[in-house]
Amino acid sequence: KEPMPGAVDLGLSVKWASCNLGASKPEEYGKYYAWAATTGYASSESHDFSWANTPYCTNPSNPSSSSSWSKYNSGDAKLESADDAATVNLGGSWRMPTHAEWQELSSKCKWTWTSQNGINGYKVSASNGNYIFLPAAGLRDGASSYVVGSNGNFWSSQVYSSGVGYAWRMDFDSGSHYPGYHSGRFSGFSVRPVCP
Repeated sequence: KEPMPGAVDLGLSVKWASCNLGASKPEEYGKYYAWAATTGYASSESHDFSWANTPYCTNPSNPSSSSSWSKYNSGDAKLESADDAATVNLGGSWRMPTHAEWQELSSKCKWTWTSQNGINGYKVSASNGNYIFLPAAGLRDGASSYVVGSNGNFWSSQVYSSGVGYAWRMDFDSGSHYPGYHSGRFSGFSVRPVCP
């Protein structure tokens, strides 16, 4: 089990976790997860984030074909609880956010680029005065880490609508935050859980 976050009420349709999955403080990066993987890897732990290591990918040489996936092989397919890293590691009603929930967080809160205890990221403030901090944990691809300290990459719980090899993500840097990007399901991204 991973450290249990707090549930922050931002006046939205769900409450947002106070920390990334695998972190015990808001500014900690936590662990990096491939999409539909329930085991994450801290930045100090070696792991090869590749198509060959991606859950349910049966043909790593052709990940864009729906026939190369044994599960979640249609656009906008949603993770089941057994494959949701937040649900598996935290239990209860915790889960990964949907694409729409990231859109809501992006549009209904104020995003301020800042640093917390020396870590870059966004303070995401609600009209009710509550806020969460999303650290710029970067991402992992293959055995390497990229854009740590300058970008944040967070999974949603849904396959991309126009390509089964991809899933929706939230992406940010110091100048923008955008919930409409997608990335290959092999990528090692942060997970920020939500609950009712």
